[in-house]
Amino acid sequence: MREINYMIFDVFTDQAFSGNPLAVVFNADGLSANQMQAIAREFNLSETIFFHSPANTKHAAKVHIFMPNGELPFAGHPTIGGAIAYAGANALPKNVQLVLEEEVGPVSCVVTASSSGGHASFIVPRLSQLGELDVPIDKVALALGIEAGDLGFGEHRLSLWSAGVPYIMVPVKDVSILQTLRFDAQLWLTLDVRHEGKIAAPFIYAPDSTSTAKSYCARMFSPWDGIPEDPATGSAVAAFSGAVWQAEDLQAGVHDFAIRQGVEMGRPSKIMLRVHCAAGSITSAAISGDAVKVAQGKLFLPD
Repeated sequence: MREINYMIFDVFTDQAFSGNPLAVVFNADGLSANQMQAIAREFNLSETIFFHSPANTKHAAKVHIFMPNGELPFAGHPTIGGAIAYAGANALPKNVQLVLEEEVGPVSCVVTASSSGGHASFIVPRLSQLGELDVPIDKVALALGIEAGDLGFGEHRLSLWSAGVPYIMVPVKDVSILQTLRFDAQLWLTLDVRHEGKIAAPFIYAPDSTSTAKSYCARMFSPWDGIPEDPATGSAVAAFSGAVWQAEDLQAGVHDFAIRQGVEMGRPSKIMLRVHCAAGSITSAAISGDAVKVAQGKLFLPD
């Protein structure tokens, strides 16, 4: 029987039992895709990250990220939590830079971690790109259990963006509308919006009127992936960088945003987004956040 070490981290929070839980599986060399999928289903968290030996010996690790119902080429909370777990487990120095080889490509992270948690940031490996979207607004509203008039604020409109994983950006006028959403997955699937072969999940967001900073509140649903609702969605925030750049007409310079998610689930999270702009476009985007370790143990795999 093979034994493999694992840890559980709560990500995009510095408080245990909030944020987005993540399973981290070390020494995963030799595990098949079917085995990793089975382990992810066993944990039944939104994502599980598996560490393998890197293809490039200068990098920290090759990683695979699995949801309960499939693999992702890139995801934010496994990148943050995985980088913190790796740095803490290996007692790496503060502000260490390491590279995780994800399916989307190499992801460069800067990490400060201890054995119990820490903070990390990473450069989004693929800039957010605008996709085609042609869906009736009233059908989007119906799938969310709100009125068509609740959609949009300022220059924010329905749009499809992807930084490796596609999302339909759904701006709503205020946080009270977020709190009363009644998401209908079957109605959403009838919209049949796919990008690069994947169903585009909704990322619903509203301006955070309680903050003087550039802050938004958000929710994300993806039950077909085994995620009825996600407490924090880094890949959606990476895609959101394109939407906010377009809607806010961001000028040259550095722009910081805070995205709060998971409040309605009782698992509040905070994702920080930094967007660098020049010459009328985004030149880079970075995501950062905290994570705290809440459990560790061993998996027992039959021979």
